[in-house]
Amino acid sequence: MTYIVKDECIKCKLMDCVEVCPVDCFYEGENMLVISPEECIDCGVCEPECPVEAIVPDSEYQGAELEKWLDLNTKYSNIWPNITEVGESPADAKEWDGVPNKLEEHFSDKPGKGS
Repeated sequence: MTYIVKDECIKCKLMDCVEVCPVDCFYEGENMLVISPEECIDCGVCEPECPVEAIVPDSEYQGAELEKWLDLNTKYSNIWPNITEVGESPADAKEWDGVPNKLEEHFSDKPGKGS
């Protein structure tokens, strides 16, 4: 089992999870964070810290849906820079909370700054 970040994070990119991660397995994109499934130790401390409920255990999904989120987290954790320190969240993060179809309409594959 591992934890994965889903599209609720897109454009919200709140970083409470980064602060509590004991193994620094978060990676930063321009408008989203992902977890490296290879580095995640399945401790679960990040999940309750996410105010928009974007972090879930991979056991929440099956089949194509699981594959989609595992692939996204794996791919971008190998491309984007590692983030170990809490940075600034977008000023309009609260406005994006609950917006549907964020992966299809608002995802950016550009890297973030990292730390």
